Amino acid sequence: MRWTSVDRSAGTSLAVASAPRPRNQFLKGFSVIVFCSLLLSGSPSDKYLSVYSVAANYSVPIVQREGRDYVGLLELLEPLGRVNAKAEGVRWRLRYNNVEGMFFLGKTHARVQDRDADLIGKFLMENKRGLVPVTALSSLLPRILGGPVTLHEQSDRLFVGAVGTHFTAALSGDNPPRLVLHFSAPVNPTIANEPGALRMTFSREPVVAPASPTLTFGNKSIPSAIFSETKGAAVLTVTSSVPVMATFGGDGRTITIAPTAASAQASTTGTPASSASPATDAASATSAPATPPATSRRYFAVIDASHGGDDRGETLSSSLVEKDVTIALARSLRQELESRGITALVLRDSDANLSLDQRAIFANANRAAIYIALHAASSGRGVRVYTALLPLGDDDRGPFRSWTTAQRPSLPLSQNTAGAIAAELQRRQVPVRALAAPLRPLNNIVVPAIAIEVAPQGSDVIQLTAPDYQQLVTSAIATAIVSSHDALGGAQ
Repeated sequence: MRWTSVDRSAGTSLAVASAPRPRNQFLKGFSVIVFCSLLLSGSPSDKYLSVYSVAANYSVPIVQREGRDYVGLLELLEPLGRVNAKAEGVRWRLRYNNVEGMFFLGKTHARVQDRDADLIGKFLMENKRGLVPVTALSSLLPRILGGPVTLHEQSDRLFVGAVGTHFTAALSGDNPPRLVLHFSAPVNPTIANEPGALRMTFSREPVVAPASPTLTFGNKSIPSAIFSETKGAAVLTVTSSVPVMATFGGDGRTITIAPTAASAQASTTGTPASSASPATDAASATSAPATPPATSRRYFAVIDASHGGDDRGETLSSSLVEKDVTIALARSLRQELESRGITALVLRDSDANLSLDQRAIFANANRAAIYIALHAASSGRGVRVYTALLPLGDDDRGPFRSWTTAQRPSLPLSQNTAGAIAAELQRRQVPVRALAAPLRPLNNIVVPAIAIEVAPQGSDVIQLTAPDYQQLVTSAIATAIVSSHDALGGAQ
């Protein structure tokens, strides 16, 4: 990353400009975190906000002002695009790419693109630099960046776009057991062995929590793992009753945790765990293959975030594409369903390329009770709920089911579920329409299947990234799924 200096002359203008950065410049190999050494107001800070984005992973200092945590807005935006700022008396003018904002000294609101933005706390200026409360970032930055932003305030972590690294954990084998962790992107955590636990700290990667922060495996040697966030990092603590070691595989995407050779021998022969040398343990652990976990859990709902990878979907704004909105909606819907006791799997839980046929094959193989595809649109208002519009002919012949009309037996239940979702959205005063369309892969799915396209309620497409609007929609969908639970479960 190239950092350009900030003008600290006696004039009233401040400007920082960074040249456009190739996307793949920052995404090769392991993530690199860049720490900004700039100190605000001349005093050092021992607290930092970790920022994760497609452009770069970096951190900026947090300072305490008036009992709140503050960050410099210019320093926060500089790695993400072209930005400049100018102090004009009690006003502070910001320009980020083509977005303009005006901030006012001591005021709790700003103007971004001629619309009010709530800052929660006062805007401050020090040495002509603008400071905003950290708590305001989740609502302020989407207006400036034009895309989704998620703030984990308790751990000082900020996610710009759908950049979270997700993981799965499953035991493979019994004697000795191996805990296999698969990550959606390469990771390189700091690993520490403690009495009864192995702790992995992810300070450079945007690792995010699974559906439940506590994972249980039902094994005496490796009974559980706990996910937490603290001081700008994610921590995964694997509890164990025997000494364990971690090995890497899959270009940094797989971590296998298994008992050391000594502890494995002790469990099978009863010999003391200290009988093997550390060198033997390390060699054994390094040679242990990273076996993918067996998929044994059955999910009630499969949630498919449309598009992904090279397929960006609709360009919703100059800096917001459909694939980023759909994955945020998918994760929100999974959380809403699981909070109601409905197990759910997000089919595309990273920025991956999946063909329509692959999506249908994965959904059919899982044999869930319902398949839900999520889309986003800038046109129209509210939500559109789709069911399949099947072609004529091409019916099943003998024991084989036609690919293009696989949905036919489940279509009535799909339509009933779509109606329940539309009714719940209407009850919550969200504009909604129920439609039939030849929208793949609905016609290839053998279980009840629907597609939901979410548009903003008003004219501002940024509403699609607002957590409260996303939750309003996904909560309504989850409530309708629960009301249809018995009918859908009977179709499995």
